[in-house]
Amino acid sequence: MAKQKETSAMEIDDDSSIPSDQISNPKFSVNVLQLLKSAQMQHGLRFGDYARYRRYCTARLKRLYKSLKFTHGRLKYTKRSISVTTVTEVRFLHVVLYTAERAWSHAMEKKTLPDGPNAFQRSYLIGRLRKAVKWASLFQELCSIKGDSRTSLEAEAYAAYMKGSLLFEQDQNWDVAVKCFKSARAVYEELGKYGDLENQVLCRERVEELEPSIRYCLHNIGESNLQTSELVSIGEMEGPALDLFKAKLEAAMAEARSQQAASMTEFHWLGNRFPISNAKTRVSILKAQELEKDVHGSAADSLPAEKKLVLYDKIFAAYHEARSCIRNDLVTAANSENVKDELSGLDKAIGAILGQRTIERNQLLVKIAKSKLNKVRDDKNEKVTKPEELVRLYDLLLQNTADLSDLVSSGRDRKLEEVALAEECELKSMVFRAERCFYLAKSYSLAGKRTEAYALYSRARSLADAALMKLQSANAADQVMIKELRTLYNEIRSNSCVEHAKGIMEEENAPENLSKKISNISLTGADKKMEKLLMEKMDMYESAVGANMKVVPRIETFPPAFQSVPRNPIVLDLAYNLIEFPSLDARMKKDKKGFISRFWS
Repeated sequence: MAKQKETSAMEIDDDSSIPSDQISNPKFSVNVLQLLKSAQMQHGLRFGDYARYRRYCTARLKRLYKSLKFTHGRLKYTKRSISVTTVTEVRFLHVVLYTAERAWSHAMEKKTLPDGPNAFQRSYLIGRLRKAVKWASLFQELCSIKGDSRTSLEAEAYAAYMKGSLLFEQDQNWDVAVKCFKSARAVYEELGKYGDLENQVLCRERVEELEPSIRYCLHNIGESNLQTSELVSIGEMEGPALDLFKAKLEAAMAEARSQQAASMTEFHWLGNRFPISNAKTRVSILKAQELEKDVHGSAADSLPAEKKLVLYDKIFAAYHEARSCIRNDLVTAANSENVKDELSGLDKAIGAILGQRTIERNQLLVKIAKSKLNKVRDDKNEKVTKPEELVRLYDLLLQNTADLSDLVSSGRDRKLEEVALAEECELKSMVFRAERCFYLAKSYSLAGKRTEAYALYSRARSLADAALMKLQSANAADQVMIKELRTLYNEIRSNSCVEHAKGIMEEENAPENLSKKISNISLTGADKKMEKLLMEKMDMYESAVGANMKVVPRIETFPPAFQSVPRNPIVLDLAYNLIEFPSLDARMKKDKKGFISRFWS
């Protein structure tokens, strides 16, 4: 009670010390960045769904208007503007903020269309961004008067970002745009130094999202030596603030590809030249070739494996798009046999390149799996590769090489390059077969099957020896493949010797282990994990004391369970109730009656 009285006294003292103008005009606090980030992540922008976020903003505004009794008429729309005098509580600031967000999300919805905005949609997009800038500026103006210092700063950064986004989309006034982005970055950098940890993280993420837009603006002004490859790497970053930058970058790269595709008239593959008449086919092939440079370029070794897999997926998508265009041209082609032959040859070439890239991708998966094969499971519960998974991957590689060899071998007039590729597929198939047999032997070894594992190691050794001899006799031998095959051969040999030694040791210890296991056989046992008793498996050929038995075998349950015993049948006479017996009244003794009793009968 004393503390409550003291607290109330302190509050009274504090109220008396506040000037009268601040009491009549209270300052509102809005954590703009945290509020918007939470709404965006919960309502669609986690997956880039701007339409869903726009619907949320509309529903939120409807609820705010209704709760504030700030509706715009029932039958006829009556415009009601929000001014400084209107803002009597913080929800009025929310109305202005969500109105700006609704306009911005509508613009971004048009920007992220699958085929990009057309001329009309782009004009509408610019109009919605202008509307977003208008409401963001009003929000900044109201917060500078009605909000506290932090809210005012955040509103200033928000308005600067919206204005920079509009100029960024209009492709003009890059110097003004970069000033807006830098102003917003400076505010978020300063705000990131204070507040709780969550606020600091959000401000730091916002600064990182603004950085690519600033660098792109400087690149267009000419004040930056940023390369195109660096812009592409920046575009791979994630965040709602980067979607506009990504769309702009993709549009610029598509335009550059279209200009470059105009000079591309032929596609070269294994000494063959195929003319390309369709512009979409040329653009798709150019896109795939640019991605292939990233995979096979000088900087490919520094790329992580996960990023390479993403690049391979993009390559496949580009080539599949080109192949779809080629097949559409085949359908709509005239009766000219030359055109059909050229399109069929181009389709075969694209299919062969897809096969080669599929083999490379699966080899990358094998490399990742091998790195996790002998790894001990750590605290992060990282998945450890089993030999069976590598066997499955090598099955896929064998199927890929067989398909590629069949595709290249098809046709009548084959060139030397095609014959060489078919021979290379055959060599790779031999190497993959040896690797598959080796990891299959490892899986049997881990299962404790020494005889099968030793036989498979011997088979893998013969396959590796044959592949090594074939590679060494080839004209243009791949030294890297020869080195890997020699390493595999030595590993097979060492594993084979180890497996042989383990088999001999187990054979020598077999009688002792057998007698020990037989002595451990229980009549009933306490282990209840046993599925069947030995007496129940008399018709199955399975060792009861083998190496794979994890529980002590049980002979029979004791004491035995009760069994049903047959007894004499119970006769139920059901016909008795239905039998009609003859009347025996005539045979029954009759009572003699006197003369007088006859009158009373």
